[in-house]
Amino acid sequence: MGKLIFITGGARSGKSTFAEQKAGELGDKVLYVATARRIDREMEQRIARHILRRPAGWETFEGYKNLDIELEGIIRDKSAVLLDCITILITNLMLDEGFDWDSFSREKAEEIEDTILHQIERLISLSKMSSVPFILVANEVGLGLVPPTAMGRDFRDIAGRMNQLIARTADEVYFCVSGIPMKIKG
Repeated sequence: MGKLIFITGGARSGKSTFAEQKAGELGDKVLYVATARRIDREMEQRIARHILRRPAGWETFEGYKNLDIELEGIIRDKSAVLLDCITILITNLMLDEGFDWDSFSREKAEEIEDTILHQIERLISLSKMSSVPFILVANEVGLGLVPPTAMGRDFRDIAGRMNQLIARTADEVYFCVSGIPMKIKG
């Protein structure tokens, strides 16, 4: 049975740095799963900063869809899998749909959430069946203002529900605030 560690917190809370530290403690053969897409110059710069921060020996996989299938064959010899981050994975899956979130039906929003749920459940299953520890990082999105757009509200709700699912399933859960990780489960 695999170990699932979930790390959440606000933007710039130190969750990625803490996750990288935890992964390093598990060994030096880490697979870093980067879910961000290289969509503009700002994202390119963020990705470059993240790459510079990681040990050179870590392998990187870039992707956000069908990760259970994509990762299954490449995790066997790893000391840990670090996925950063679930929130961007959700964003990418929502944007893949290419819909105007302000004008389509609730049924369509629920269908998209079901697709995202299926992807997250498959990722959790892989983590639990694997002998390799998984570390999943996500933003805590429920502590701020109510988003003014339908897409923003749907995103917050979907991300919150996915975080709850991961936290329920995880062996350990940490919440980061101002660079300080607090263990809240496990």
